[in-house]
Amino acid sequence: MKRAMTPGTFDPITEGHLDVITRAAQLVDEIIVAVAASPKKKPLFTLEERVALARQATSYLPNVRVEPFDELLVDFAERMETTVAIKGLRAITDFEYEFQMTAINYQIDRNLETLFIMSPPEYMYLSSSVVREIASLHGDVSQFVPPCVREALEKKYAEQ
Repeated sequence: MKRAMTPGTFDPITEGHLDVITRAAQLVDEIIVAVAASPKKKPLFTLEERVALARQATSYLPNVRVEPFDELLVDFAERMETTVAIKGLRAITDFEYEFQMTAINYQIDRNLETLFIMSPPEYMYLSSSVVREIASLHGDVSQFVPPCVREALEKKYAEQ
């Protein structure tokens, strides 16, 4: 069985993330959406909330499962018995960061390969941080996120 993972913070999961996950799911038997704890990023949503939203958002994909992690990506990959990480690339700034992370991961574990999927133009500049900013100002994010995420953002910002 060919298993791969798509790691990220997913704070929150966006249509851009779902594009990468959907396309990756066509390449392998199983995709693990690896939701990173990322406490240094101070996420808006808790790890549990991000996992739940990712599970709802990917429920239409039968070969996708969502798992949280709070360890090195290479350790998570070994625990999940996968040797492939599939990442999305948007702009050139993504490439720089992802190139560095891929090189470091490869130094730690030469068995972990990273594959990149280029974002289509409509998601080229979409990011979770932009979505959070629009939502924090009570803007309409419905074109950028699935309905479950839009509702969660509205609720989160209504509480603040």
